[in-house]
Amino acid sequence: MFQVAYQAACQALPSHRHRFSPKKFTQPQLLACLVLKEFLRLDYRGLAAHLADHADLRDRIGLKTVPHFTTFQKAAQRLLASVPGRRMFDAVLERARRNGTLKRRVPLAAVDGTGMESRHVSRYYAKRRSAGDVDPARTYARYPKVVFVVDCRSHMILAAVPGHGPASDLVQFGRAWTQAARRVRIDTLLADADFDAERVHRAVRSHGVRTIIPPKRGRPTDKPPSGRWRRIMKQRFARLKRKYGQRWQVETVNSMLKRRLGSALRARKYQTQCREIVLRAITHNIMIVRIWVFYRAVYPYCRPFSLNTSLC
Repeated sequence: MFQVAYQAACQALPSHRHRFSPKKFTQPQLLACLVLKEFLRLDYRGLAAHLADHADLRDRIGLKTVPHFTTFQKAAQRLLASVPGRRMFDAVLERARRNGTLKRRVPLAAVDGTGMESRHVSRYYAKRRSAGDVDPARTYARYPKVVFVVDCRSHMILAAVPGHGPASDLVQFGRAWTQAARRVRIDTLLADADFDAERVHRAVRSHGVRTIIPPKRGRPTDKPPSGRWRRIMKQRFARLKRKYGQRWQVETVNSMLKRRLGSALRARKYQTQCREIVLRAITHNIMIVRIWVFYRAVYPYCRPFSLNTSLC
């Protein structure tokens, strides 16, 4: 996995930021180290100590000098910004297309949002704390969240747009859909009722992509929806339920990401949290590219895999 991240970073980024850089290490090496940090759930100090203790990892990417932990912190600010982050995302997806993990034409894609934790809180503590409340419905003033567009076949993340909650997923849908449509050709997009809006249907179908969204947003009524595509969904959704059932694949990706890489973020500021979420999505894709399928979820078109493959 470490080498896959390094090779993808070499395609996405130049070797050095400036021609007068000290040239002790390259930008692809630093980005590969950041991916390793997310995979091992380390902080910057732990990453520097881990690389100092494992010379074999340094040799795999040609890293002769272990950077200081502050170097990783500054590199994360620079290399995970909007433009370099998108280039790295594109490079990993291109690598997935070359080895057959991701197809250029995606028959089914699903979009959904999920919340992340801003602190490492014990679930047992949260459960016991909520049990003693007069009002069991606990609300949070602010928490990080992200909207994913996912390939239902390979569980690759096609787009990841971070943000802040509580808020509707429609706030980030436009950017997420633009990124996904630019990277692959999608035949059908699946979404839950939170994305039920006429403008969503028009935006997606303007690219020649079919949408399946249950028309359940708003107050229940016997009247047909006023919009054209929402009215069509009302009439035909019963016949589309079997295909719409594959929307749970995006829920599987949310669960995989949180179980494998953690649901709590280490960052505290908003911009830093956004960069960490993007890095976590990139790490998720690299893990799938490296060993194709590293989880137990089964999709009808998945090919066989082996769990004996080394992660690094």
